[in-house]
Amino acid sequence: MRSRFIMASFQLIDIGANLTDSMYKGLYNGKKYHEEDLNDVLSRAKENGVNRSIITVGHLEDVNPALDLCKSTTNLFCTVGCHPTRCNEFKENPDDYYKQLLDIALNNQDKVVAIGECGLDYDREHFCSRETQKLFFEKQFDLAIETNLPMFFHMRNASQDFIDILKKYRDRIVGGVAHCFTGSVEEARALTDMGLYVGITGCSLKTLDNIEAVKTIPAEFLLVETDAPWCEIKNTHAGFKFIKTKFPTKKKERWEKGYCVKSRNEPCHLIQIIEILAAVRGEDPRELADNVFRNTEKLFFSKV
Repeated sequence: MRSRFIMASFQLIDIGANLTDSMYKGLYNGKKYHEEDLNDVLSRAKENGVNRSIITVGHLEDVNPALDLCKSTTNLFCTVGCHPTRCNEFKENPDDYYKQLLDIALNNQDKVVAIGECGLDYDREHFCSRETQKLFFEKQFDLAIETNLPMFFHMRNASQDFIDILKKYRDRIVGGVAHCFTGSVEEARALTDMGLYVGITGCSLKTLDNIEAVKTIPAEFLLVETDAPWCEIKNTHAGFKFIKTKFPTKKKERWEKGYCVKSRNEPCHLIQIIEILAAVRGEDPRELADNVFRNTEKLFFSKV
């Protein structure tokens, strides 16, 4: 069964999808519920205009599965870096960890399109201290400078430290995106004033305050992403009422080929982000999609 409304004439790129997650193998919290269905997920994405996706890598262990998947098809790419909550791994042997990331990026230039996911996350300091996060966030700017790649940023409850660090390096990197933005109008302005793109997910459209923030982002700095399998748009979200494209779903316990899994996000849902953004910003959906596509090409694919 297909979606009720397919907008395949739109060209969309999902800049952040965790496609190596075990949910796409039918595993949820270690328990098997259904067969692997990643091929179906990728087919649905293509049918709904998503012609490329960037797989998010958060630490070294993620790299090989991501690259293997990228090399299996022409329309998948990935980032390479260390998520702020995983920076204790970087701390164990900084020089070796850095060299491994650098070698991977340089040796896979046809598939690695950004350094990251890197940044600061002060909501989850139980995984990694602020000082360790800041130290290895800065170290990854060196990676971006050596590889001449843009950066894929993570920022949670750490805007001032994030911006202070970014200011030190902004003139030395080619650019970047603040992934899965959930901040304020003021934070959005601070990011775009420094020439950063802003990545919009379902979580970016959760509250009325979120909606007000995304309305203010200049069109030339907008990017879209699902952060799949996370960040689905729930019916309690402020943006939900603007969705036009609906997908048939079944619970994971009753999985059936051709259906999306209930509460599991996937790249085909990128259409819903476009629909909400167009509605709240008062823009034509096709013009918005075309603009976002050009922004994405400019940041990530001008050299590919």
